Amino acid sequence: MTTSQWNLPNLLSLSRVFLAPLVMVFLTVRGLGTFVIKTDARDIVINIGDIIAGIVFIAASITDAADGYVARKKGIVTNLGKFIDPLADKILVVAALISLVELERLPAWIVVIIVSREFIVSGVRMVAAVDGVVIHASKGGKAKTVSQIIAIVMMIFDTPYAMPVMWVAMILTVWSGMDYLVKGRDFFH
Repeated sequence: MTTSQWNLPNLLSLSRVFLAPLVMVFLTVRGLGTFVIKTDARDIVINIGDIIAGIVFIAASITDAADGYVARKKGIVTNLGKFIDPLADKILVVAALISLVELERLPAWIVVIIVSREFIVSGVRMVAAVDGVVIHASKGGKAKTVSQIIAIVMMIFDTPYAMPVMWVAMILTVWSGMDYLVKGRDFFH
């Protein structure tokens, strides 16, 4: 029995590709308005675009967990899914990170480190694939993804402590990247 390429897990992955530009638009286009929450300590000004971008980013991030869950539960694995799922994750994260740089909430060098890790790991996986070996996501890679999502959400909503959480995400990003390099070293002969 052949599995259709246009199954639910693949459609969920593809949705992230199409939601990424929405995150960028709502996050970077100013002028959608603000509202103010008054507290005893200070007034908190919230940009409506940030709220919408945050909601879209969270929804898109949930599709990442959902597509994997459905694919495993139903036993649906396709070449399109193997290709589009990790690509969609990277597109979503990079879109948000670039937008945060534009808003001056995040230094560009952090984005370069995160994106470099993604290129390196993708390269290791491609070299391994030539030898017929699939390098699956490690626990460190999954921790990296979760920490990046949390940090990005905090930065989108411009919350306190967003930058320290992004530092944790960056450290996990570098650590998991090194782990992939060590595991893939035998493929570079």
